Amino acid sequence: MTHSRVKITVLKRVDPSIIFNGNVPSRPNGEKYEICTALEDGQEFIVDADNSSRCPQGFCNWAWMDLFKEYLTIRGGGDFYPWLERGTAIACCSDGIRPVSFKLERIDE
Repeated sequence: MTHSRVKITVLKRVDPSIIFNGNVPSRPNGEKYEICTALEDGQEFIVDADNSSRCPQGFCNWAWMDLFKEYLTIRGGGDFYPWLERGTAIACCSDGIRPVSFKLERIDE
């Protein structure tokens, strides 16, 4: 079976102040949570078909596990049509305090 490369784009990191209406919870050390610092909006990652199950270098390991099922679907030729264009998926990490949304796109060569 042939697998495709997949481009993952960071769509948006959500500021916790939006989720908590300005009343952002604190970490156990007392610091307020801030927007995710592991990634940047607009950042792109290409996952080669050869490296299919490894987290891309520089990508958040937790986020990778959260969007792995969408990644496998897109990589293997599947789609989420009719909800999204063929070859694309939208997913997010499961960090409920400072979530990040991603777009996954199959790269057909």
